[in-house]
Amino acid sequence: MTSIPSLSLDLKPASDDVGGGSGAQDSIIHIRIQQRNGRKTLTTVQGISTQFDLKKIVKACKKEFACNGTVVDHPEYGEVIQLQGDQRINIKDFLKNHNIAKDDQLKVHGF
Repeated sequence: MTSIPSLSLDLKPASDDVGGGSGAQDSIIHIRIQQRNGRKTLTTVQGISTQFDLKKIVKACKKEFACNGTVVDHPEYGEVIQLQGDQRINIKDFLKNHNIAKDDQLKVHGF
């Protein structure tokens, strides 16, 4: 588990950011679950700022949650993270712990 704190340094926004400096953005991040075939589900995360490298976030999530994941380009929502399985609680805690988003910026759908 020592690799996750080292990844948190890579997940922070670029140093030339002109924002508030807290690392978290003001936009709402939506975490949804989609039913596939049978008991299979997909967790989608939409609304993470483009300042963060989504591929590095997915790589860290895949390692921590032991699931597969990818970044897809949605025509309406832009880049969306997809994780296999019901990872709603895990991804919410991950985004809060790594200062990607604050608790009031996360909207978990499906509860």
